[in-house]
Amino acid sequence: QVQLVESGGGLVQPGGSLRLSCAASGSFFSINDMNWYRQAPGKEREAVASITSGGSRNYINSVKGRFTISRDNAKNTMYLQMNSLKPEDTAVYYCNVDIVPAYGLPRNLWGQGTQVNVSS
Repeated sequence: QVQLVESGGGLVQPGGSLRLSCAASGSFFSINDMNWYRQAPGKEREAVASITSGGSRNYINSVKGRFTISRDNAKNTMYLQMNSLKPEDTAVYYCNVDIVPAYGLPRNLWGQGTQVNVSS
C-alpha cells in the first residue's frame, strides 16, 4: 500500500518562508507527475504547482517567483519552497501524486494535508 506523508506546515509571519515535503512510501514502480494543491477556508481546492518526472514545472500566477517546486526521485519526495509568504497563502496544502504500481493501472493519490498560516 502506498502512502503520502506531508510535513513542514506551520505559522509564519508575512514575508517569511516555509518548506513543505511530501514523501511517498510503500511498493510501487515509479512516480509520474507530482502536484501541490491548496484549499483556503470557504474556497475551492486549487492547483498551486506541478512537476513532471522529467522536471518540468508549472505554477499558478499568484505564486510565480515566490514558490519553487522540486523533487528528489531517489527519495520519492517532493518539496515546495515557499518564500515571501502572504496572508492569502494561508490554506491547507495537499500533495497529489501519480503512482505507477509494479502491476496494474496508475493511481492518483492525495496526502493528508498540512496547514499553512501566514499571519502577523
